[in-house]
Amino acid sequence: MSRASRVGLALLASAVVLGVLGDALFQGQRLGSNVGIWTACFIATLAGLVRLARAPLHQGRRWMVAPLLLFAALFTWHDSSLLVAANLLAIAAAVSMGALRRTRARLGSAPISDYCGGLIAAGCSALAGAIPLLMTDIRWDELSRRGRSPKVAAAARGLAIGAPLLLLFGGLFVAADAVFKQLVSAAIPTVDASIVGRIAIVVVVAWVAGGLLRDLLAAREERRLVPAAAFEPFKVSARLGAVELNVALAVLDLLFLAFVVVQFRYLFGGKGLVEETAGLTYAEYARHGFFELVAVAALTVPLLLLGDWLLRADARGRRVFRALAIVLLTLLFVVMASALQRMRLYEEQYGLTELRLYATGVILWIAAVCVWFGVTVLRGRRHAFAVGALVSGFAATLALNVFNPDAVIARTNIDRPRVDVAYLAELSDDAVPTLVARLDRLDPVGRRTLAAELARRRPSSGDWRSWNVSRSRAASVLAQHRSELERLAERGP
Repeated sequence: MSRASRVGLALLASAVVLGVLGDALFQGQRLGSNVGIWTACFIATLAGLVRLARAPLHQGRRWMVAPLLLFAALFTWHDSSLLVAANLLAIAAAVSMGALRRTRARLGSAPISDYCGGLIAAGCSALAGAIPLLMTDIRWDELSRRGRSPKVAAAARGLAIGAPLLLLFGGLFVAADAVFKQLVSAAIPTVDASIVGRIAIVVVVAWVAGGLLRDLLAAREERRLVPAAAFEPFKVSARLGAVELNVALAVLDLLFLAFVVVQFRYLFGGKGLVEETAGLTYAEYARHGFFELVAVAALTVPLLLLGDWLLRADARGRRVFRALAIVLLTLLFVVMASALQRMRLYEEQYGLTELRLYATGVILWIAAVCVWFGVTVLRGRRHAFAVGALVSGFAATLALNVFNPDAVIARTNIDRPRVDVAYLAELSDDAVPTLVARLDRLDPVGRRTLAAELARRRPSSGDWRSWNVSRSRAASVLAQHRSELERLAERGP
């Protein structure tokens, strides 16, 4: 048997094992320690396959391991759904490092297009990378010559490809038509629906793991599902002259300047001026526009990157572009300061929420990226921008985990004169110790209401697979204070 077939069979077997492990770890469980365990097994499997295939440790493959394991392990810490989403995004960014296109020798030299291409290729491979693994990587004709006829091998391949399709469309038909569901149930009376569900989980996890492993293992670009050549048609060969770009950028500078003048006059100018001119309360004025300003900040840096990429100019034209870009970034910092000021005023009036706090975090991260843009792109070191932005994103996500947003929200809101007790009760287990410790700061009605909500909260039904620190601490605190909470809920203070 050839080395390619041996590697292909090992990859297929590894994917199946990871699928079975995924079912064992995630079936009926919340995300917790199971994420870190499965990710560690995935990395160990990849390392073994790299050694078997004698594949080179190109670009970001070795560098993706640390952030991948770190952010997978952080699922054992907090319970907030938005923090879980942030950690998932960080994991996706780490995978994009491992799936970088093979166009640069060093990770720090890879441009943003390489990171985007790697992420797209990894996503496509997760969805469809198992198809070439089954169809071409494993040479089934070699296996058939070892004991089975070619027709049997072809039939086995057909069954392997058709099984997930049968489960997918069969499940859709069963869900769509009650009569068809009854017929299927009558034809297969002994099959438990839970077994079908577990098989489906194994197949889906194995399919995704196999496609990702194949992409990360590819020693040559042409063996990937989406090679770098596939992105060539999307490369823009046209360039814009300095006059066109600089005029457009100057117009944008003027728009930003006009907005900044308004911000200094009204938002930073005082409460009386706003109420007299806009006909709104100061809090209402501050509330309007925060997320729009976040969108402005998020779009400005990509726009400047695109302009720098499209610019076809001599040294003088490029100097003008950079000067206009510096002006725009300076004005953008004022816009972001306006957004943060709006959020501060709004928080004083209405309190913190997860969305408001995370949006503030995004603003601060964008500010850091803007500084890095000025240090790299505007000084002719565009190639270093992508890795710095990625590392700052990792740092921001790690800071959020250390910051514990839900606990901060609980600590901030519970000390306010007017407390939204219903919102506090909806916070994740991250906030439970803070809420219990600060119950005595609420007025009698709020204390009774929150105590009743906390007394009704029950520990997660999962086991060690979904364990994490926040859920464990919340369960311990609630068990320790349950009698006191029930007394407060029934009798008041």
